Amino acid sequence: MAAPNLTRDQAQQRAQLLEVDSYRIELDLTDGGGKPGSDTFRSTTTVAFRSRSAGASTWVDIVAATVHRAVLNGVELDVSGYREEEGLRLPDLAEHNELTVEADCRYMNTGEGLHRFVDPVDGEVYLYSQFETADAKRMFTCFDQPDLKAVYDIAVTAPSHWKVISNAAVESTEDAPGGAERHVFATTKPMSTYLVALVAGPYAEWRDEYTDGETTIPLGIYCRASLAPHMDHERLFTETKQGFGFYHGAFGVKYPFGKYDQCFVPEFNAGAMENAGCVTFLEDYVFRSRVTRYLYERRAETVLHEMAHMWFGDLVTMRWWDDLWLNESFATWASVLAQASATEYVHAWTTFAKIEKSWAYRQDQLPSTHPVAADIPDVQAVEVNFDGITYAKGASVLKQLVSYVGLENFLAGLRVYFAKHSWGNATLADLLGALEEASGRDLSWWSAQWLETTGLNLLRPKFSVDAQGRFTEFAVLQGGARPGAGELRTHRLAIGVYDDEGGKLVRKHRVELDVSGERTEVPQLVGVPRGKLVLVNDDDLTYCTMRLDPDSLAALVDHIADIAEPLPRTLCWSAAWEMTREAELKARDFVNLVLGGLHAETEVGVVQRLLLQAQTALSSYADASWRAEGWRRFTARTLELARAAEAGSDHQLAFVNALATSVLDADTLAVLRGWLDGTDVLPGLDVDTDLRWRLLQALVAHGAADLPEIEAEERRDPTATGHRRAQSARALRPTREAKDEAWERAVNDDELPNAVSEAIIAGIQHPGQKELLQPYVERYFADVAGVWDRRSSERAQSVVIGLFPSWSIRPETVTAADQWLAGDHPPALRRLVSEGRAGIVRALAAQEFDRS
Repeated sequence: MAAPNLTRDQAQQRAQLLEVDSYRIELDLTDGGGKPGSDTFRSTTTVAFRSRSAGASTWVDIVAATVHRAVLNGVELDVSGYREEEGLRLPDLAEHNELTVEADCRYMNTGEGLHRFVDPVDGEVYLYSQFETADAKRMFTCFDQPDLKAVYDIAVTAPSHWKVISNAAVESTEDAPGGAERHVFATTKPMSTYLVALVAGPYAEWRDEYTDGETTIPLGIYCRASLAPHMDHERLFTETKQGFGFYHGAFGVKYPFGKYDQCFVPEFNAGAMENAGCVTFLEDYVFRSRVTRYLYERRAETVLHEMAHMWFGDLVTMRWWDDLWLNESFATWASVLAQASATEYVHAWTTFAKIEKSWAYRQDQLPSTHPVAADIPDVQAVEVNFDGITYAKGASVLKQLVSYVGLENFLAGLRVYFAKHSWGNATLADLLGALEEASGRDLSWWSAQWLETTGLNLLRPKFSVDAQGRFTEFAVLQGGARPGAGELRTHRLAIGVYDDEGGKLVRKHRVELDVSGERTEVPQLVGVPRGKLVLVNDDDLTYCTMRLDPDSLAALVDHIADIAEPLPRTLCWSAAWEMTREAELKARDFVNLVLGGLHAETEVGVVQRLLLQAQTALSSYADASWRAEGWRRFTARTLELARAAEAGSDHQLAFVNALATSVLDADTLAVLRGWLDGTDVLPGLDVDTDLRWRLLQALVAHGAADLPEIEAEERRDPTATGHRRAQSARALRPTREAKDEAWERAVNDDELPNAVSEAIIAGIQHPGQKELLQPYVERYFADVAGVWDRRSSERAQSVVIGLFPSWSIRPETVTAADQWLAGDHPPALRRLVSEGRAGIVRALAAQEFDRS
């Protein structure tokens, strides 16, 4: 069921009319007898609000199975014609108004509204809320838009053995009918509806506190009881305290929401959600099996990202979703800064360069790219805008702005911003004004260049050298932004010159400057030895696509493993990958580059990303005539690296994981079978629960295992995660019958929990099953519009994106997409399909170049 699609114009009209003072929310989560409810829950909401125009009318939002009654200023409203897409009409408003609505709202299994989950291990019920962007109306009656902030008084009746967590601390508890317990929470600070939170169930709990001598913040961590043995709460508390210490110093404003709880919840659709004082996380971050340090690093980034939102987004909130980037870009930038400055992850900016920047570049090269400060006409538009522009490009250009104005000036501007707009709503203009006030610089040009345009500038060096190999002239050439209007931008960047020292390539010279226009001279480098490698975006200060001169490219190909430091090495890897995607470097040459240089890569996160990129190059960008040979080379080298890696190391696990998702020959399948059965032991490799699933799925995808083994493994792992792994494995079977069954469930079973549907979708595609999947091209374009019509945007996106026929890299697929796009479809759906089409066009160009 799709929720109402609020438009910006409607939100502005309502905000001009109303000021909301408070909500009093009473929820009963029991069946009336003290046990958990099943299908619906009683929600009674009283809203106090003011109208700037007495006698005017408006509407309030509620998505419910039944609305029992509504009373406005003592007058019963007729609710017999209630429709979810319209909410409730509120006529004849007074200056001061009070509205009470009693409704039965639905529990959801889609990760939206109030999600209900039953743990298959112990049969216990777990609940959590997820409201961004506009799903608070699924739990309580409200004016569901970000600029109508209010305070909240929440009371919840729940089974007596449950923990109940919300934005504020519990103020009191009391007995309720049937042996239940009623939890009354303290009044919250002012906040937007999408930040209200409720987490309830028999969650395991850990307590601690952060204190700095001036402030004490109670800390809580929660997860399902069956996951409690795997919770590494001490590590999470340490990172939480490091985050608070850093942000208090950087932002100059103490954490404003009292206590701070972090709840790891089941079947969560995103990585996490910044509910004020009650952050929810994907419970996959509770690692039940061994993972690499890279995943700990990414989890820490998520912890710090959500914490940064307490200031960016919760204390100061965007007025409308046009400025979503004010939340997400800042939280992304701040979290990496905090990681690099205050935690063990001192190379966090290297990960940012390889992961976030790659995401941004990919998104910014699509036909659907948009400015960082985007035009968002309605809620459906924003729901497809949680993308690489809003998060990663925005954070990248902020990093560039910090280089331009200086970190201290930038942080001073943020302190001005918080001081002026705390507890309110703000816009881009408000932020720029604060930064200008603190730095003394006019930043209107910066906003126009970086936030209001699209595309990437290509930067490359242009130089001459004398007989002694010294620069006689040096310039940076800039290409116009594309896709877009071809703008030239001002880039604050560093140029690094690297040369051999003891068998390693190390930086010998660095110049930092502003580059603008088509050509910028760099006289500081005249007379400097040319070295072996020149990087025109050294230290990754600006947002651009970087190209190398021919000699530097040759050095990269021959000596990338010799680059001493991880960040410049990562920048070279990224340049090679972008050239591959742009059909400037053959896919087979990129694969060979990875296989030749991977052994020296120290950062395991970079290793994992390179393995994935090499797999993508093989599956999508390499010519079909070379692909089988390429897979043989890749798997043979990866197996060699796994065997040569330090026993029990992260690198060993990364290589094994990559093998499990590759196209494998019979000999390599036999090795994986031996690891799974224990007949072939790789020293140090712990074949734990999740690795067993990965190995089994690899065997299933190649027809080397079937249903009996899947069912046996599911009995061995009778958890929710085990169930999802089994669903993926069933879909991976290389038969038409298995694909038909999986397709039918993913596309037509609208009652499947979203997490289960996504697990099935993940199993439908495999790089070794392209021909088997060919008939589903036609089915995709026949089915996708119906899915979008029937389901919420959150649920529909997993099908629209996950089942787009990216396996069919043929001109006929582009034609099929064009024919579908010629029809009349919602803009958000058209955008997602057009992005899939663009991926096919890019892959066709890369394959043609690889053939040449």
